[in-house]
Amino acid sequence: MNMLTLALRNLLRNYRRSLATLLAMLVGVVSVLLFGGYSQNIHLGLQTGFVQSSGHLQIQHKDYFLYGNGNPAAYGIADYPALVLALKNDPVLAPMLTIVTPTLSLGGIAGNFAAGVSRTVFGRGVVVEDQNVLRRWNDYAFPVKPKISALTGTSPDSAVIGTGVARVLALCGVLKVKNCPQATSIEASTGPDAPADVLALSGATAAPATGRIEMLAANSHGAPNVAALNVVKAESTGVKELDDMFVALHLSQAQRLVYGAAAPQVTAIVLQLKHTSQMPAAKARLAQLMAGPLKNQQLEVHDFATLNPQYEQITGMLSAIFGFISLLIGSIVLFTVGNTMSMAVVERTVEIGTLRAIGLRQSGIRRLFVCEGTLLGVIGAVIGLISALSIAWIVNHSGLTWTPPGNVDPIPLTVRVWGESQMMLSTGLGLMGVALLSSWWPARRAAKLNIVEALRHA
Repeated sequence: MNMLTLALRNLLRNYRRSLATLLAMLVGVVSVLLFGGYSQNIHLGLQTGFVQSSGHLQIQHKDYFLYGNGNPAAYGIADYPALVLALKNDPVLAPMLTIVTPTLSLGGIAGNFAAGVSRTVFGRGVVVEDQNVLRRWNDYAFPVKPKISALTGTSPDSAVIGTGVARVLALCGVLKVKNCPQATSIEASTGPDAPADVLALSGATAAPATGRIEMLAANSHGAPNVAALNVVKAESTGVKELDDMFVALHLSQAQRLVYGAAAPQVTAIVLQLKHTSQMPAAKARLAQLMAGPLKNQQLEVHDFATLNPQYEQITGMLSAIFGFISLLIGSIVLFTVGNTMSMAVVERTVEIGTLRAIGLRQSGIRRLFVCEGTLLGVIGAVIGLISALSIAWIVNHSGLTWTPPGNVDPIPLTVRVWGESQMMLSTGLGLMGVALLSSWWPARRAAKLNIVEALRHA
């Protein structure tokens, strides 16, 4: 206790230098915590978006993930209603689950034959009510309202398309899509005009612009099936490549396109858990089921990170940036505290000699200077933590918005510092450790001063 009191008194006696050192620590701690909170917010926001769209886990036919996108009929899950019911009633999985829902992915060609245009598309058949449950998952309490699927309450022949599909199929005007330029007309090849009666017939049979399209897909026997779909809305997914191909439709309609009158199947069963932390336990239970009652169905499980590889790419990049910033700030604090303690040794040479002359051992001198450095670290960590929490609160209540990767609509800008106890604890302990390390060498040098040489500076 006497050592702490003496160390605090020495810091207050040289308050200008101590204040400059504390300011460097303060800026370091606040920077690390704010960027760490921002990085964590992006991490959890991406996770929330992927879990809302594709669930935590997906059960698929073996090798569908590698080879089945172009041939859903060959990699479908047969008798899927019984499998869904078994998962919902499983005594281990049931308490973890939010929803279990089947989906069917298929490829095809969508055309607006009234306008004479078509393009290849990627379709996804879903159970609309289940999709609305998926979208309500918000385990990290983001200040956003869930978006209800545009297919809610629509007829079985309804569909939602990407804005790119609407642009190519000349449906921007009908669907009132904003910022959707029309394609410039291609100049026709020169040649004689068509006969007048043909031109008149063409004008008479031209169909008015409607929101209906036709989608063609190959069925399980290789023959094409065609469905007339009523497009209720064009939505942007935030990814142009997906916008240019995406078509969402009711599961029953997608199954008729692929399987016709045969027994319907699905390409994936989506499992959404109440908490992401339950994924290891859910995977372990699914592995048991697939090694036991489900071993004859040739199934495999993929998590949302595997299904969406950009998730780990983005979070890995942010983690690398956060590590670099932490290392840089730690180095600055290390040299700042080391310089402060070294200057203190020079200015307090007489004091060190006097303490040694009255009987204080070298270990006592070392403890005194190390205690001063550690005390600086503790004070800087506490003040920095309070400052970071205050700034984060101001940012979270400022009304600022931003558009995260893969999103279309802006969301409130938040910095997640409060509640991240592991980050706050590691930052505080890291700062104190750096302060202790940087004060050790000056303390060692002070302890080795010769008593007589030190007293000559009086």
